[in-house]
Amino acid sequence: MGATTGARPSRVVLVTGAGTGIGRATARAFARQGATVVAVGRRPEPLWETAAEAPGLIRPHPADLTAEGVPEELVRSVLAAHGRLDVLVNNAGVAGGGPLGTLDRARIAPLLETNLVAPVLLTQAAVPALRSSGGVVVNVTTTVGLRGWPGNSVYPATKSALETLTRCWAIELAADGVRVVAVAPGAIETPIGEHTGLTPEQRRAVRAWQLAHTPLGRVGRPEEVAWAVTALAAPEAAFLTGTVLPVDGGALVT
Repeated sequence: MGATTGARPSRVVLVTGAGTGIGRATARAFARQGATVVAVGRRPEPLWETAAEAPGLIRPHPADLTAEGVPEELVRSVLAAHGRLDVLVNNAGVAGGGPLGTLDRARIAPLLETNLVAPVLLTQAAVPALRSSGGVVVNVTTTVGLRGWPGNSVYPATKSALETLTRCWAIELAADGVRVVAVAPGAIETPIGEHTGLTPEQRRAVRAWQLAHTPLGRVGRPEEVAWAVTALAAPEAAFLTGTVLPVDGGALVT
């Protein structure tokens, strides 16, 4: 008689910035694959809306990742509740800033803390668990970081730094069986633009500029980015690490 094998345990996925936009779509995409998803964000209500599509699989976890000790406590909480961590998606991000001449520490600090410092500390805290599971880190960056965006330099600079970290961590963690990849969205229909401090007219001008530089001639959907995140995190992508995948309608090749 052949030996019996148990069912493969469901993957546990941690998604930051899961209350809206790309994070929400990513949490739901992993849940549709049967994963248990810990959905992290600052505001509880949007997280519950995210979880409503897959109650029981998406577990809302309100937290401010920029607060002292929160990244480490979050990882401890995930392991206490679920016993493992297979995928970390560093998606949380804030936009804003402004042109040179308008910047000060109060404008710059939130972008650095949310877009750069928090992913570093959260990934660092998660590495022991990811070593145990042979897991994956997926960083969500932006193709804007690979082009010039006058008047908005700090935001893409933080995302460019996250791409550099993706490549560095991919090499650092390869021997441990941990893969590190990134998805770089272009113009995507998300609420992030509403929090940049731009007027509605200015946001429309930015969108027009983006469309003019997107060969496919439209704005992308969060679900299209989520597909890329889940694909790079899939077991079938096991030979990919250090990869940064643009999801931008061809903007980078114009």
